[in-house]
Amino acid sequence: MADNSSTAQRPVSGFLLALTTVMMWGALPIAVSQVLKGMNVQTIVWYRFCTAMLGLGLFLLIKRGFPSLRHLHLRYWWFLVLGILGLAGNFYLFNATLQYIPPTTSQILSPVTAFLMLLAGVFIFKERLMITQKIGLGLLILGLALFFNEHWQDFLALNLYFKGVMLGLCASLVWVTYGIAQKFLLTKFKAQQILLLIYTGCFVIFTPTAEPNQIHQLTIFELGCLIFCCANTLIGYGCYAEALNRWDVAKVSAVTTQIPIFTMIFSTLLAWWFPQTFHIENLNWISYLGALVVVCGALVSAIGHKFILLNVQQNKQ
Repeated sequence: MADNSSTAQRPVSGFLLALTTVMMWGALPIAVSQVLKGMNVQTIVWYRFCTAMLGLGLFLLIKRGFPSLRHLHLRYWWFLVLGILGLAGNFYLFNATLQYIPPTTSQILSPVTAFLMLLAGVFIFKERLMITQKIGLGLLILGLALFFNEHWQDFLALNLYFKGVMLGLCASLVWVTYGIAQKFLLTKFKAQQILLLIYTGCFVIFTPTAEPNQIHQLTIFELGCLIFCCANTLIGYGCYAEALNRWDVAKVSAVTTQIPIFTMIFSTLLAWWFPQTFHIENLNWISYLGALVVVCGALVSAIGHKFILLNVQQNKQ
């Protein structure tokens, strides 16, 4: 990542790249839910990893930045395997989640990933849990309780809605495995090189179970959604990485906490414009309040300490 002096010179482009990431990831579950009408989960994931592998591979080939695995210590091979299994599991579980719950609900669970990674940092990397992060965690739990206020019977009945929520939580949990592995691998490879290795491994994992011919069963609209899903992986992760190079990490993190809000906005607009194809989730005002609290919790956790440090510096002056 570039230093702060470099990133401070490009805040506008950094913000626009972070915003592009949020918009891409916010729209992703809406598109996936449409593709699921004509294609199974493992095939969707296979197409996404295939596109990401080829696209990033071509980019690194042009840049002559292919990773070298020669003389790689066995320890890092294990981290690479963990990263592959973690991201493969996350993609599969996230896509499977959308068979049971609406896109908005799937994305309201996304901040759970950040908090699980935060806890992993405390226990594995001995990082300190700051007071703002504790407050953020409390707000997350409160917000989720409010958001699901109309679904406690579903949880008690252990029905398909409950299954979808559990799959979403499991997707967040296994992503942490990928995140931890990537942190160790960054000592040996660049971020884009790690992604290429992991995309390739995930592509290999899903190849035996994928049914590429299912693409012929898709309508033109569903095919367009699949193309968007495939491009989403490259564009979303690419813009996110470049945003970190141009802007402060905390500010990028603050923007990405808004993903659930963008999913709600996109879902509402599409339901208004194309009611025959898209359907808005029926939420009461308590659920909307819960979604706002979840986002606020993620925001406080991401940048709350920045405000504390700023106030301390101002008081000293």
